[in-house]
Amino acid sequence: MDTEKTKSKDSKPKWITGWLPTLAGVFPVISTRLTTGDIVGGWRVRWGIRRMGYRVNPGLYAVGKPDTSSPVLVTANYKLTFDSLRKHLNNISAWILVLDTKGVNVWCAAGKGTFGTEELIRRIKSINLSSLMKNRTLILPQLGAPGVAAHIVTAQTGFKIIYGPIRAADLPKFLANGLKTDPAMRNVTFTLKERFAVIPVELIQSWKMAFAALVYFIILRLISGNLLSWSTVGGFLPYLAAIVMGCAVVPALLPFVPGKSFALKGWLAGVFGTFVCAWFSGHGAIDTIAYLLIMPAISAYLALNFTGCSTYTSLSGVKKELRIALPLLIFSAISGIALQMHNVWRTTQ
Repeated sequence: MDTEKTKSKDSKPKWITGWLPTLAGVFPVISTRLTTGDIVGGWRVRWGIRRMGYRVNPGLYAVGKPDTSSPVLVTANYKLTFDSLRKHLNNISAWILVLDTKGVNVWCAAGKGTFGTEELIRRIKSINLSSLMKNRTLILPQLGAPGVAAHIVTAQTGFKIIYGPIRAADLPKFLANGLKTDPAMRNVTFTLKERFAVIPVELIQSWKMAFAALVYFIILRLISGNLLSWSTVGGFLPYLAAIVMGCAVVPALLPFVPGKSFALKGWLAGVFGTFVCAWFSGHGAIDTIAYLLIMPAISAYLALNFTGCSTYTSLSGVKKELRIALPLLIFSAISGIALQMHNVWRTTQ
């Protein structure tokens, strides 16, 4: 369904406070105040728990007491994005047009095409927005611009596209200024706070990498006949260090790690972590070389995940980096594994 207007009042979420009848139908009125459940839900998805299911129904929502001249703000149906928008609209009357982005945020959905021209046109027509609005203007988030061909939307719907500020927090000022942005509103940032916000989900999602490393390490210890020993714990620490370096240290220290390439940044962090682990664990020369081939490759691969959520790279730059870096990382990791396996086999003979 296009909106949650078909739900019964008993089943509606708490952030829907009422219903607004219009010529185009009856639409939900939503609160601008986040509940404890909203805050907990946002924290939960930050840690990657049921993240892809954290979404609202696409369609049209009312904030305050909007009329036919009120601004129409377009966003994604990822609830964290939806909540970030509505919480900044206190004392503002507006419409929120939610596109079906499959539960993905605006920036990523624009790159994937779900926050795109066809979906926007389809949504405008499906709710008969033209019969509701005298003001034929849609305000889109600037980060959604790569996915939308504004001239096609205008040609097929009659609605003009205006791109708003980067941050939802600037919307009140933007609306008060007559839909005009200043340079600060157009400035894309990736501050320490913003970088920390994306670390938890990457750490949680790295469990597959950690599990694979653990299985591989256990196999090595079984071959060596030395599974149950204190050295087992110490031997696995470099793998954990490589994961933490790629998922946490690189994004946290992103501006300070040398190089422009995320793969290079991750590789350098992995090398540093490997040397630190080797220093404390006292690995031999061959093991250290093997770790230097495997661990930085793991860190670099995990660091590459941040290319899609940072302001440091473009889509073409990401594709180029993946095309060059991935074969090198795979070759390095395989070489390190082969060397490690050979060394274990040699010492057991």
